[in-house]
Formats: sequence, structure tokens, C-alpha cells
Amino acid sequence: MASKMKDATHSATKEIETSSHIPVNPLYTPADLKGVDYESEVGYPGEYPFTRGVQATMYRGRLWTMRQYAGMGDAEESNKRYKYLLANGTTGLSVAFDLPTQIGMDSDHALAAGEVGKVGVAIDSIEDMQRLFDGIDLTKISTSMTINATASILLALYVAVARRQGADIRKLSGTVQNDVLKEYIARGTYIYPPHQAMRVITDMFSWAKENVPEWNTISISGYHMREAGSTAVQEVAFTLGNGMAYVEAAVKAGLDVDQFAPRISFFFNAHNNFLEEVAKFRAARRMWARIMREHFKAKNPKSWMLRFHTQTAGSTLTAQQPENNIVRTAIQALAAVLGGTQSLHTNSYDEALALPTEQAARIALRTQQVIAYEAGVAQTIDPLAGSYYLESLTSEIEKRAAEYLGKIENIGGMLKAIERGFVQQEIQNAAYEYQQAVDQGESIVVGVNKFELQEEKPIPIQHIDPALETKQVERVRSLRAKRDAGPWKAALNAVEQAARSGQNVMPRILAAVEAYATVGEIADAMRRVFGEYREAVVV
Repeated sequence: MASKMKDATHSATKEIETSSHIPVNPLYTPADLKGVDYESEVGYPGEYPFTRGVQATMYRGRLWTMRQYAGMGDAEESNKRYKYLLANGTTGLSVAFDLPTQIGMDSDHALAAGEVGKVGVAIDSIEDMQRLFDGIDLTKISTSMTINATASILLALYVAVARRQGADIRKLSGTVQNDVLKEYIARGTYIYPPHQAMRVITDMFSWAKENVPEWNTISISGYHMREAGSTAVQEVAFTLGNGMAYVEAAVKAGLDVDQFAPRISFFFNAHNNFLEEVAKFRAARRMWARIMREHFKAKNPKSWMLRFHTQTAGSTLTAQQPENNIVRTAIQALAAVLGGTQSLHTNSYDEALALPTEQAARIALRTQQVIAYEAGVAQTIDPLAGSYYLESLTSEIEKRAAEYLGKIENIGGMLKAIERGFVQQEIQNAAYEYQQAVDQGESIVVGVNKFELQEEKPIPIQHIDPALETKQVERVRSLRAKRDAGPWKAALNAVEQAARSGQNVMPRILAAVEAYATVGEIADAMRRVFGEYREAVVV
């Protein structure tokens, strides 16, 4: 019987692959784990190499933080959504900023016209930040801010608002994304050239260690590279490659690896290939543990731990039959949980059409709650460990990701690989291959290239009041007219001088926001010193 089964497993004529082009056998057996050493490669939860999770008790001790990424229009509108989400069981806030805020332009900048408040909340000043968190005790909530090029300014605004609340800022907890390298690779909301941007990031590492020790000063993001079309293997490799670049920059700046590495976090995508995604998270955790202990010689076990936030895949959401997105999101969220995520955002089913409605956001949050409280998957730690297929796939992802890291090392490191366009080209090739497969019907997208409907009923979508932009522009102009010009000008000059001299810019940025300098003005002060990045053309 066993021999017949073995023969059957090799009789399939069509090769099945994961999204990373890893061949999938019809059946896996103990032979596929031959030579695997359990102790060194799988191990135990909370122990090196953390394949099974960074916490010994995982969700039996504490569930993942349930975040819902939100921000729309102006600060008041976003504040209402945050309070709605908190009332419905969200355990952490996740702030989406509009594009002008992300690239350091005030709402009245000529290039901001039409973009104010459209894909997130518009924040120009300390007054906006105060309105955004009105009535929310910042010491009682963990806040994640998806901000990169202007992360230093937004963190300073958050700290300044906490001070106004009378809070002990050392008790603040949360994350700024602060990952500019992936902006050059996949997303585009950069300001300064890479080396200057890295300087600001290491300044933040140093300042936060002394002033907001519970804050995660960077969330190294593979999410956006996956959204741009990378494979799961590429997501792991390029994310960890960026992580190594940040650690190297901090060490070169004189920081001790064990002083800042425990506050590094990561941000991954949860995509559709369920088991590949679970294996991806486990492989990334194991690889980072080895990189930090063996390559960077970190001694603190917390420096070896890859802690990560996950968001379900926005690129998989379809405008056709959008209700199907609820199912996609549930599958992706379950993969993140079984992969051991520390926090999770679930996309709303209507996000291929507009910013989510309250109903859609509630369904997305309830998806997490059903997984947490009804599915039983949080009752035991890493329940899929030991699966012949899963462990084999975890090792194969690690092997292929390590090969990419070897190529990057040969190029001269991640910065040079980005500057040469190597990373961008690899992602573009993967995206093209996938789109070709969809167009040719080789990859099925339910409701798009198979199982279509001839007619679909429209669903209610969220509309942003265009009058909010006018109101926001009036606010920033009013702030400029009423502030005390002396302290404002002196504070901005101090930011520019710190950028020129090599002093830590963070204390000066904090003083500037407290003197009512705007996001755009502070970004401009550093632009005058650092210049702006111009994208390399990849062909």
C-alpha cells in the first residue's frame, strides 16, 4: 500500500508551485524532513531560533494586538473612527496619514491640492495631532503610525501631545514605521537621499532609547514590497536585507546593538497562499535570530527576536464581487495568527473601492475576534509545527531567501542593491510574471477571471467631504498667523543647524513642533541640508 501511494505521489504530470515558484509535492512524509534537527531548526516557543514563536506561551498568555488601520479627512473625523473602533474591541490604534503628510508637505502646499485627507488623516501641526487623539489616554493605548520619511516629526508630535496630556512619555508604547529603504524600492514616499535618511533614523534610535524606551522606533516593512508584486521569498529576503542595513547603520553611528535591537519590529503581508504564508513567518523569524546572533554578535536574546505586525493583502482585494474579500481576509488573517504575529490589521472588504465604511471596518475587526475567540487556534502554541509539508516549506523559503541575501552581499549591501535597481527589478519581474499568469488564466482570481457575474449590485462606500480640505488649509494658515514668530523661527533654525552639524535632530524637532512649526516647515529645514532623492530609472 505504501509503495502504491509513493508511486501515486510521483505520477502527477502538472507541476504545482507556490506563489514563490517552490514546487509542491502531492504528498509529504517523514522522508521530507530527513536530516532536520528538531532542537536547532524547530525548537521551542520563546527559545532560539524562535521558529515556533518569540513568546513561550504565545496566545495562551496574551492574544495578538488587534489593530485597525484608519485615518481619513481631518483629525476630528479620524478621532471619531478611532473611538468607534475602540468601543468595538480594537486593542491598538493604527494611524493612516494622507500623502502630503507622508512626504513632508503642508496641506496648503500647491502639490497637496486634491490629496488632503484622501488616503489618511491630514496632520500639519501639534494642534492637529491634539485633535486626532482628543479624549484618548496615550499611556493606555498602543499606537502604530504608518509614516516613514517624516517619522521623526510625527513621533515628536505624538510625544508633544502626550506631554500636553501630562503623561509620562517613558510609558508611551507604539511604533513608527520609519522604514525609508522600502520607499525607494516599492512605495515612493521618500524625501531625502538614502544616506541622509538613514542618519535621521539612527538619531531617532538613539533619542528614543533614552526618552521613550517602550517605543518601537522602526517597523521594517515587507508589506509594501509584497503589494508591489514580490513573492513570499523576496518579501523575506528584502525585508531582512533592509533590517541588516539599519542595524549596520546604527552600529556605525556608535550605538550598541543590544541597546537598540530589542526595539526593532517588522511588518509583513499576509497573502493568499495559506501554508506558504505560515511558513514564511516562521522562516523569517529563524533567519533573523541567526543573523542577529551570528552576524551582528548580539548577546541579548531580545535582540534575536523578530517581532512583527501583519496586515492582510490589500493587493488581493477585488472590486468585482467585493464580498469575496471577506473570505480572503479571513484566510490571510488566520495565516498570520498561525504564523505567530504580535499584532494584526484586517483589511475591509470595500477597500478596492474606497476608504472603508464603519460597517466594513467592523466586519474586518470581527474577523479577528472570531479567529481569537471561536476558532480554537489560539488554544495551543504553534499548532502546525511538525507538519511534514510546513517544515519542509519553511526550510525551503529560508534557503531561497538566504540565496538572495548572498546576491545582495556580493553587490555590496542593500543600499547599493537599491541604488543599482537590483531589488526593484526583481520585484517588477515577479509582478509581471504573476499578472501574465492571471491574464492567461493560469492563476485564478475568483470573480475576476473565473466565476464572474454579469451584473453586480453596487455596495455603499465611504465618501470624504471635499470641504474638509478647505477647512484644513484654513487651519494651517490660521496657525501660522497666530503663533509667536520668535520661538518658531529659532526652533526651525536649530533643526537646520543640527542637520548640518551632525547633532541629533530629534530634540530640535520636538522643540520645533512645540513652537508650532508645521510638518512641512520642519521637513523643509532638513531638505535645505540633505536635498531630495531622485528615483533611479529601472528598465
